[in-house]
Amino acid sequence: MEQLLEILEGLHPEVDFELADDLIDGKIFDSFDIVTLVAEINAEFDVAIPAEELIPENFNSAEAIWELIQRLDEE
Repeated sequence: MEQLLEILEGLHPEVDFELADDLIDGKIFDSFDIVTLVAEINAEFDVAIPAEELIPENFNSAEAIWELIQRLDEE
């Protein structure tokens, strides 16, 4: 999770990712942020995020993103 928080803070250092739960709904992340984040997750965790997983529920919080990474890593 620590690695993920570092990636997120690199995108938006002004956001407290441990508390934020509206990264998509609150328009903190835009489409470019998501593309960048998906690429960095792939590089850091060796996890490919398929298009059908690119839904707001999976990216609204650091916890949701971490759960997505763990779930995909197990598959």
